[in-house]
Amino acid sequence: MNATTCFTIFDTVIDTYHITDDVDAPMKNTREGIEGLLFHKSWIDTVQWHLEDIIRDPYINPDEALVIKRRIDASNQDRTDMVEKIDDWFWNYFGAKNDLSCGKINTESPAWVVDRLSILALKIYHMQEQVNRTDSDAAHKEKVEQKLSVLMEQKEDLSLAFNQLIDDVMEGRKYMKVYRQMKMYNDESLNPVLYKK
Repeated sequence: MNATTCFTIFDTVIDTYHITDDVDAPMKNTREGIEGLLFHKSWIDTVQWHLEDIIRDPYINPDEALVIKRRIDASNQDRTDMVEKIDDWFWNYFGAKNDLSCGKINTESPAWVVDRLSILALKIYHMQEQVNRTDSDAAHKEKVEQKLSVLMEQKEDLSLAFNQLIDDVMEGRKYMKVYRQMKMYNDESLNPVLYKK
């Protein structure tokens, strides 16, 4: 498991989505294990990326906007649930090599790094799309090329950090610990707007 594997799957998902470019297109995920989880995670992120674009239309019908907002809320919960499933996979992957006594922990779990990699893949794809536009001026192209360069540097750095984290846990230099997100706003017993109704 490494960043290259992640980006290969993420790029496949993003390319597959853009064949139809439809937020209602069904996900066709035939992969299993961690590759299936990564594919599913990236599909959630890709659809949500485009829902976020749609909802920002200043002329959107307010009723439609509310439906999309609710869909984005549900997608955020699905995204968190998928990250936790990926962390469960990592927990089992590391097994006995996850030495809790080594004394060093990372600021985030492996799956939350995967989350960042997935979003980064989307940023790169869509910034490259801006670079390739034929209807924009030279100033726009120069600006987005600079941004794409930064994103590519970030991809290199975050990939290295992810690979190092995996190696560090496997070699007992760090340990993995998982905290569930416990999102309160979706829980009818924790959100006062919901439980006071």
